[in-house]
Amino acid sequence: MINNINDKTILNNGVKMPWLGFGVYLIEDGAAVNNAVRKALETGYRSIDTAAVYKNEIGVGKAINESGIAREDIFLTTKVWNDNLRKKRVSEAFEESLKKLNTDYVDLYLIHWPVNNFYLDAWNEMEKIYKSGRAKAIGVSNFMIPHLQNILNVCEVKPAVNQIEFHPLLVQPELLKFCKEQHIQLEAWSPLIQGQVTEINAISELAKKYGKSAAQIVLRWNLQHGVVTIPKSSKPDRIVENSELFDFELSNLDMELLNSLNEGKRIGPDPYNFDF
Repeated sequence: MINNINDKTILNNGVKMPWLGFGVYLIEDGAAVNNAVRKALETGYRSIDTAAVYKNEIGVGKAINESGIAREDIFLTTKVWNDNLRKKRVSEAFEESLKKLNTDYVDLYLIHWPVNNFYLDAWNEMEKIYKSGRAKAIGVSNFMIPHLQNILNVCEVKPAVNQIEFHPLLVQPELLKFCKEQHIQLEAWSPLIQGQVTEINAISELAKKYGKSAAQIVLRWNLQHGVVTIPKSSKPDRIVENSELFDFELSNLDMELLNSLNEGKRIGPDPYNFDF
C-alpha cells in the first residue's frame, strides 16, 4: 500500500520517482504557475511535471529555485515537443528546456508523442542525453504497445516511464499489463478526466461511502493500480485536497466497480492518429 506523499516507485534503472506528482498543463507562465508550484511544494509534493509545449518551464524553474527545497529532493519532468522530433533537434530542445528551468539536469525527460518516422531517431538522441547524466531517466508519453515494441526492438536504454491518458473511462488494461511486464512505469495524465469525475454517479457514490471527494477516489484508484499520477490544479484548496490520498484504501470490489466504467473514451488526442 502507498502510505504517504513521500512514497516512491523504483524505475527500471533504479531511480526513485514519487507516486504522486503535480502537473502544470495549461497553467500560464509567470505568477500563475509560480504560485501553483510553490503551493504544491509547500503541501508536500516533490514531483513536478511540465513540458516544452506548456510554455511555463521558466516559471516552474523559478518556483523550484525559490522554494528553499534542495534540488535533489525534487523530481522534475519535462518533455520534448513534436516539432523538435521532426526537425531532429532533440538535444538542442533539451538544452533549451534546461536553460528555461534553470537547472543542470532533469529527473525525467520524455518524448511527448509518438511522431511516426521520427520517434526512433529521437530515442537514439534521448539515450545520448541519458548517458550524459543530465537526465536521470528517460521515457515516453502517449505511446501504445506497437510504439513501445518498436523502441524495445532497437533500444540500448529501455524507457523508464510511459505517461498516458489514464482514468476510469479509459483504463487500457492491455497497455497497463504490457508496461508492468516490461518494467515500464505507467504514469497518468488527466487522471481526473478534466473535472468530469464529479459527473459520474458511481464515483459520486463511492465518494459518499468513503467520505472523500470524487477526485480523491479516482486518484486513489490510480495509485492502487500501480500508476503514478499527476493531478493538475491552480486552486490552492484543490492542490491540497488532491494530496490527501493516504488515509484510506479502496476495496477490491470498489476497484473493480471503477474498472467497469471503462468505455475506451479519450478526452485527449488518439496516439495512433494526431496531426500536430
